[in-house]
Amino acid sequence: MKHLPFVIPAIIFTSFALLPPVAVANEFGVVLAEKSGITFVSKQMGAPSEGRFGKFSARITFDPAKPEQGRAQIDVDLTSIDAGSADANEEVNSRVWFNTREFPTARFVAPSLKPLGGGRYEATGKMTIKGKTRDVVAPFTAKIDGNTAVLEGSIPIQRLQYGIGDGVWADTSVVADEVQVRFRFTLSAIPALKK
Repeated sequence: MKHLPFVIPAIIFTSFALLPPVAVANEFGVVLAEKSGITFVSKQMGAPSEGRFGKFSARITFDPAKPEQGRAQIDVDLTSIDAGSADANEEVNSRVWFNTREFPTARFVAPSLKPLGGGRYEATGKMTIKGKTRDVVAPFTAKIDGNTAVLEGSIPIQRLQYGIGDGVWADTSVVADEVQVRFRFTLSAIPALKK
């Protein structure tokens, strides 16, 4: 059985318009793609394996004065996966894993967030992968520096809940069920409209 770095987006995922409450008059919502990224860490035979997604789109809005109104939609191009080698990339795109021919995109939608204090947040949303949708809670931190905000966190995903890794790959002693999807989104402020 060949090694396969496993990945689940998370878009998803993860990824949310969530920033600490500071005295700033800006609403953040312009995602700087070149300063953002989605990676993952899974385990094969107990050893960690890392990878990334090269293509994703993110629509995120956040008003520091009203953080509970923040929302996000993250779409991840699953075919853009880099799981460590060409063979691994081909395998995870197959029907047994992501089945990208039928389900090329994973989506995470977070309509709300919960401030936890100290620049920490918890976003609750729905993750859709391979045609299956599950509730997801993602903890993250948020930092504002002038007209820039950085959101960083991770989402623990249970791959078998999405039917990812059928047959022999369903054996969690070979590829662990849990995958940590890590995200970093850098946002710039939306220019204020003149009244």
